Amino acid sequence: MVSRSYSNLFDLTSGNSPTFGRSGKRFPRVATVTGVLSELDDDNTNSVGSDAPSSVSQERMIIVGNQLPIRAHRRSDGNGGWNFSWDEDSLLLQLKDGLGEDVEVVYVGCLREEIDPSEQDDVAQSLLETFKCVPAFIPPELFSKFYHGFCKQHLWPLFHYMLPLSPDLGGRFDRSLWQAYVSVNKIFADKVMEVISPDDDFVWVHDYHLMVLPTFLRKRFNRVKLGFFLHSPFPSSEIYRTLPVRDELLRALLNSDLIGFHTFDYARHFLSCCSRMLGLSYQSKRGYIGLEYYGRMVSIKILPVGIHMGQLQLVLDLPETETRVAELRDQFRGQTVLLGVDDMDIFKGISLKLLAFENLLKQHPDKRGKVVLIQIANPARGRGRDVQEVQFETYATVERINQAFGRAGYEPVILIATPLQFYERIAYYVIAECCLVTAVRDGMNLIPYEYVIGRHGTDKLDDTLGLNPSTPKKSMLVVSEFIGCSPSLSGAIRVNPWNIDAVAEAMDSALVIPEAEKELRHEKHYRYVSTHDVAYWARSFLQDLERACRDHVRRRCWGIGFGLGFRVIALDPNFRKLSVEHIVSAYKRTKNRAILLDYDGTMMLQRSISTGPNAEAIGTLNNLCRDPKNVVFLVSGKDKKTLTEWFSSCEKLGLAAEHGYFLRPNHDAEWETCVAVPDFYWKQIAEPVMKLYTETTDGSTIETKESALVWNYQYADPDFGSCQAKELLDHLESVLANEPVSVKSGQHIVEVKPQGVNKGIVAEHLLQTMRQKGMLPDFVLCIGDDRSDEDMFEVIISAMAGPSLSPVAEVFACTVGQKPSKAKYYLDDTTEILRMLQGLGAASEQSGRNVSQASQRALVDRE
Repeated sequence: MVSRSYSNLFDLTSGNSPTFGRSGKRFPRVATVTGVLSELDDDNTNSVGSDAPSSVSQERMIIVGNQLPIRAHRRSDGNGGWNFSWDEDSLLLQLKDGLGEDVEVVYVGCLREEIDPSEQDDVAQSLLETFKCVPAFIPPELFSKFYHGFCKQHLWPLFHYMLPLSPDLGGRFDRSLWQAYVSVNKIFADKVMEVISPDDDFVWVHDYHLMVLPTFLRKRFNRVKLGFFLHSPFPSSEIYRTLPVRDELLRALLNSDLIGFHTFDYARHFLSCCSRMLGLSYQSKRGYIGLEYYGRMVSIKILPVGIHMGQLQLVLDLPETETRVAELRDQFRGQTVLLGVDDMDIFKGISLKLLAFENLLKQHPDKRGKVVLIQIANPARGRGRDVQEVQFETYATVERINQAFGRAGYEPVILIATPLQFYERIAYYVIAECCLVTAVRDGMNLIPYEYVIGRHGTDKLDDTLGLNPSTPKKSMLVVSEFIGCSPSLSGAIRVNPWNIDAVAEAMDSALVIPEAEKELRHEKHYRYVSTHDVAYWARSFLQDLERACRDHVRRRCWGIGFGLGFRVIALDPNFRKLSVEHIVSAYKRTKNRAILLDYDGTMMLQRSISTGPNAEAIGTLNNLCRDPKNVVFLVSGKDKKTLTEWFSSCEKLGLAAEHGYFLRPNHDAEWETCVAVPDFYWKQIAEPVMKLYTETTDGSTIETKESALVWNYQYADPDFGSCQAKELLDHLESVLANEPVSVKSGQHIVEVKPQGVNKGIVAEHLLQTMRQKGMLPDFVLCIGDDRSDEDMFEVIISAMAGPSLSPVAEVFACTVGQKPSKAKYYLDDTTEILRMLQGLGAASEQSGRNVSQASQRALVDRE
């Protein structure tokens, strides 16, 4: 289904980027784009591709990241031009190992180097033909606002729990930076459009730089197979809710089919934000977590990324590594090495680690001269005053410790602030007795994984160190409990990096733990790290993405909404909008009609200030009731007293109160019960329990009906209310286990009512009564808007195959709004429903006039 719901975000336009399938076609040349971009609003960009299956059987994965896994170097031959090579350290390149040889991989991203506009076309063509990479060329000013502005000043600090409480801490929210972020995501979307075959390809988007990209891609292709993985932490809702564009980012992510996180904590925070800010609840089924979003099931995956075992093994086998290990062995002979490897930024906790080491030397004088801390400080990825402050504090602390505890031939802290070759870093892993990671917040951090593999070593390195290759390996880890890899390293000593004394004690413990214990911990970690590598992670993500996209072809999709509020509604292929002309035509040619109408949300807006029916609704109902061919029932959860007052002027209208427990076929009849309940003594058991939860859950209330008790937590804290509702449900089911009642949870409610009471019994009663009177229904209309109405839909649909209806009966089960339902039809809102009912009423009036005129003519003829 083609989406036509486009809007220009910034009232600016850009040129069209053509879309190419891959079957028998050469990749296009990649266009350069400049300036702030807006969305496109034409038939080509709204196309969702053909529904016909592709003739190409090979799977293809389009991997989209901020940076391409490419290194670029200017040629030194004087002719200009560029030399390109794979960046072997890039995660995007490494994950290719897990996708299988039968999966073609295409990369979309930026280059680290700035390419002159005059060279961009040639560079793009070269990268496409040689590396299957599609570069996105971002103008320098726009890139600076996008990356150093919105990504590094707003998203990155916030996702690491730093609020912009002052202009110095990340800076105030800047709308122009947000617009730049959206514009760059739009450029990336255009690049994906150039190479995607939407019916066949999978798209995997990486990290917080491209969080709104899923919306742009879903707009172009409603059925795009789209996964997103967040490599940073996702903050708690209390932090995230401070972001002015919080809803836009959440809704954009929910346009993915699969969203991946490193840890359960990150996923839990995301789900909590969706609950609190968007009112969405998740469900867990057979090990999979999912969010239902407008009929689409958005899957949640929790799996930490791993390291590339093959690359590490190659580096361990290099002669340079062996040589460097020998040098370090001689340099630190007789000393125990503690190692830290961190970026020089505010969240890596380098200064906290140094303070803890200073405490260790103070409290344990015997360690002086014997223990060395080597701190490798990689250059910071961001820039700004906070980076300068971290550098200043780090250098000052190192100098102070070395002055206080150093002596000739012994330097307690060795700070390496220059970039190291990978083999050099591996060499430090090999000789270090313990690795220390004290980051105050980090998305994943693979340093401990690399350290474990480095300590496992090789036979050659064992020989260099004078170790017996058959001797069990050993290693020790002290890791912050605030980093993503911490849960997977169960043998590590976990610390709160802010507790300097505790970190110092952990360092001491790591040094004095018995050798056998170190061997056991190392073996446990090595077994996990070596089996859960980057290939395993990528393979697992692709498998879950394939599962999440399995139903794409079967579902009908509509795109609705404007700008970043765009979303796709996925519905059953048989679900369609109810044509007023069609139902009026069926209405006119039938004689025994059963009409069932829900009240709240169907006849009247659920959030309307005035909950009673207006004159228009009363008049429409009376028009329908006056037709002798009609039996009309209004079904509501309201009590019978309220319904009696509201519809006193509708003499022939049937009413069902409290979801069908009470029935009244017309104004002159008495109320009767559909289900025989001897008494309600169970209320004496249930009500005190509900009162207990009401007292302890601020914002919750108890609604007492004649037939039911309802605990409502609509205005309570979403998370606490939901948690209390689960507890209450379990509590009530336990104390009422032997009572003839059902305990059910609904939208912000927990309800206790007699068994068998639901709106479905009203539908059964109506069809049965009409059949007994010899009025076998040949027309059934049932309209409702929420979960309680699904029981009515189920009854009338199942009745189509039984004796309750005429064999040629016209059945219309209709829900309000486009959403998953057992109904086969929908109308958009209460206005359309009233208009349709008025159309039926007008048909009845016209039929009545025709009958009256025919009767008059017959009388004249007889006279």
